[in-house]
Amino acid sequence: MGRLRTPRGTWVEEGLRALATGGVDAVRVEALAKELGVTRGGFYGYFASRDALLTEMLDAWERESVDDVLDRIEHESGDVLDKVRLAGQLTFSSDRLLSIDLAVRDWARRDQAVADRLRRVDNRRMQLLRDALSTVCTDPDEIEARSLLAFCMAIGSHFLAAEHPGRTHAQVRARASEFVFGRSPGGVDPTDPSTS
Repeated sequence: MGRLRTPRGTWVEEGLRALATGGVDAVRVEALAKELGVTRGGFYGYFASRDALLTEMLDAWERESVDDVLDRIEHESGDVLDKVRLAGQLTFSSDRLLSIDLAVRDWARRDQAVADRLRRVDNRRMQLLRDALSTVCTDPDEIEARSLLAFCMAIGSHFLAAEHPGRTHAQVRARASEFVFGRSPGGVDPTDPSTS
């Protein structure tokens, strides 16, 4: 009886794991085969080259971190701001997606095609932020600035090593989110002049 082939998705998943832990240079056919406990021959039954695998990995990352996230928040209850916060949590709080996202960002610094893909993904994420923030703000310049701040906070906070005396990192992020999304802790919108 013949041995079952390692499924195509398993190669992609192992490639994403290698990318997340060691960067794009760690995505090598021989190393992936060794981790999977199989020979390299099975790889070439699915992929013409390492580049073909890398493309499928990017496809999987984009689908999971944007398409699947957007689909999930579409079916959640809550207002648009709650949904955009959930999108950020799903993307940037998950160890799996976050580590892949950060690795793709590093890879994009050295590969124009990956940079183009990252730009497309980030543009979709920024549009989600713009759409959400337009529900609490009407000034296009302010919407763009708040969207940028929200996105920078989501990504940049993972690189920040600073301490927050007397506060946890989570407390400071929550307060920053209140500023960006226009809600105060008591549920009052600080951008609403009637609450001044």
